[in-house]
Amino acid sequence: MDVINKYDQVEQHLRQAITAGIYQTDDKLPSIRQLSSDLQVSKNTVIRAYQELEAIGFIYSVAKSGYRVSLAKRSSNQLSTDQHKPIKVDLLSVCKSILTYSSEKELLPTGSAHPNINFPAIKSLYAEIGRHARMQSQLPSHYQIPPGNNLLIKQLLKISHDLGVPAKYNEIAVTHGAQQGISLALRALTNKGDIVAVESPCYFGNLLLMESLGLKVIEIPSCVTTGINPEALAKAVSLWDIKAIIVTPNFANPTGSQMPLENRQTLLKVSKEIPIIEDDVFGSLSFNENLPSLKSLDTQDRVIYVNSLSKTLDSRLRIGWILSGRYQQKIEKYLISDNMGSLNLMQSAVAEFLTTGKYRSHTNRMRRLYQTNGKRLHQQLTHYLNQYPLLQAQFHLTLASGSFIMWLTLPDYVDGHQLSLECKQEKISVYPGMAFGTNNKFNHCLRLTYANLEGSQSEQQAIENLARLINHHCQKQPQSIKQQGSK
Repeated sequence: MDVINKYDQVEQHLRQAITAGIYQTDDKLPSIRQLSSDLQVSKNTVIRAYQELEAIGFIYSVAKSGYRVSLAKRSSNQLSTDQHKPIKVDLLSVCKSILTYSSEKELLPTGSAHPNINFPAIKSLYAEIGRHARMQSQLPSHYQIPPGNNLLIKQLLKISHDLGVPAKYNEIAVTHGAQQGISLALRALTNKGDIVAVESPCYFGNLLLMESLGLKVIEIPSCVTTGINPEALAKAVSLWDIKAIIVTPNFANPTGSQMPLENRQTLLKVSKEIPIIEDDVFGSLSFNENLPSLKSLDTQDRVIYVNSLSKTLDSRLRIGWILSGRYQQKIEKYLISDNMGSLNLMQSAVAEFLTTGKYRSHTNRMRRLYQTNGKRLHQQLTHYLNQYPLLQAQFHLTLASGSFIMWLTLPDYVDGHQLSLECKQEKISVYPGMAFGTNNKFNHCLRLTYANLEGSQSEQQAIENLARLINHHCQKQPQSIKQQGSK
């Protein structure tokens, strides 16, 4: 791990602890020596992390006494009985506006989270789909009854085993993407008005699902590096009758966070017997060795595992799968009643493609591409943002160890939704953070993706323009903040 990632990790560790309320206003933070030992990083790395947090007013230093938590910058995400109550979700109108597809070629396509399809394996895949389309025109019409195409199930079983996820042939059901899998799980586990815990920020598709099902959501503070906060989840579990938990341990959307093994084990412990829906759509895109899934660590058969080919092959395939454990019978009943028949053509064609061995080589190639793209975008955007004095030490940009998404946190007075609209005018696509939580709490953030970046000169110019637009918004900061900064 390089130096910048190390000090980012320390910084996010401290943010997480403060957000969770482990350290309250004016509480003394760990000494440089102690934190260096606890996190196994150098003292210089800890010093830099403390300096970054002090620069943005998150903490303050006391001569000969170390660092303490600042009142002014305490995170609004701290879990408390007053602030974090289960609430209804109302995001449909927002998501419809940002999901609208642009027919114009974008100069910087960092909005939608679709994989790169400009590779030979994808051409082979669609050639296989064409062949199966011609073949099926000669066959009698029939439904593909759930759980799905036999050959496809065998291939998905292999992919699951490669990810270290325990599964048997009769435990997998094919779904219409991961989204349907999560929807089926929620219907099996909850009733209208029930409470579901999610990491915050949370993928807007999951929030929309809960809105459509009439569920209430309780948002658990998450670290942009290590994911959902187990201590905050434990507190929520003690306060509320939570019926299910949705979590993405590997590269959560939108932050790209990855839960360490210890956190996964703690999450299973503090969640007691509550069912967990594990969303693993980015799991195959890890740049490092895979960590054990929640499903593999589960000893109570209460984790429902959901995955898909949307992020590794093509989102248009709508091929996902679900391992339902003890809830299998109920979920498959919903699957049959919803679909009756699945997509015969797509399932048979994708199954045949997966037998060729091209999937594994393709995902290896994608991992290398996404890692390169991510580092380049992180480096360039950080460089251009730091050229503006108003933005220096006032932003945080994640760099995930897998997937193709990153999360940009800006000063909390920035209007990310308005910023995204202005970016669109310059053919730059970004997703405003307001879609990834309730009550507009992440409107000062942006989600960026880099699967389809090419590294061209025009693209670099667009990144520079993005930084310029961000700086322009920061110049609109409230007068009260300007006066504080001038003192």
